[in-house]
Amino acid sequence: MSAATTRSRTPDRLCAEAVDLARAAAEEAAAPGVVGEHVGVVSDGDRVVTHFFECKELGYRGWRWAATVARASRAKTVTLDEVVLLPGPDAVLAPEWVPWSERLRPGDMGPGDLLPTDAEDLRLEPGFTGEDAPPPNSAVSHEMAELVEAEDAEVTEGPPARLPSAPARGSIPAVAEELGMRRARVLSRYGLHAAADRWEEAYGPKTPMAQAAPATCATCGFLTPIGGSLGQAFGVCANEFSPADGRVVSLAYGCGGHSEAAVMPKPPQPAPPVIDETRVDPFPLRPSADSGSVPATTDEESAELGHS
Repeated sequence: MSAATTRSRTPDRLCAEAVDLARAAAEEAAAPGVVGEHVGVVSDGDRVVTHFFECKELGYRGWRWAATVARASRAKTVTLDEVVLLPGPDAVLAPEWVPWSERLRPGDMGPGDLLPTDAEDLRLEPGFTGEDAPPPNSAVSHEMAELVEAEDAEVTEGPPARLPSAPARGSIPAVAEELGMRRARVLSRYGLHAAADRWEEAYGPKTPMAQAAPATCATCGFLTPIGGSLGQAFGVCANEFSPADGRVVSLAYGCGGHSEAAVMPKPPQPAPPVIDETRVDPFPLRPSADSGSVPATTDEESAELGHS
């Protein structure tokens, strides 16, 4: 170990004794009453010392005010270098920064947000772009030049094999674009499995809703099929009253909104009333005298019974 290293690790005596100077500088930089006790001193080099003071400010547990002092060679006066707030060994720190690509979760995107896709994304693989060399039986090959020449006689000036660029009509890119296959990248096998696992977890047969369902989505009339290989196991729910409306659901998923779960019977329709308009039924405005349960009597008969 060199003598310079030994001297740098030993605090300078005059700088180490300048506690009051360091405290005054820390109190000037901090808010009143937040600079606590002197908790240590560290040598940063020849005649350079840092004094640490406890920080009492709320939210900064374990942090320390660090005031660095120094003096010139052969000088007796100690001067202030800088004052900063530094975390201590047991300080409460913010979590480690994570890139946005690792923090992003499904559902975080909002209107107007753009999500760039990594060029090496494992979920995608190269698709057909028309830049590959044409196969021997393609329209731009020498073997098929005569056939394509007869077809494109009115729109080209020579055989397609001799043209600087492939003609639009009958070329591989034109056919691929017509079939909807001209995409730079498509889902890879990993991307397909990742999507299937994600959809299966959200709307699959192991969910509580599917466990209590009367039937699966494979027999539901509200299921809209999707294309591609994923269409063999998934579809889109089109029942507005289902919890999975507009979602990609597994064919083994199910809910109480199944189209055949409970077919409601039609309410019975009463027979129409029959009105006989050929005869008139008399309807008296006053009841007849003999219509009640007690026969009508005169006042004389009632008087014999003692009634007034």
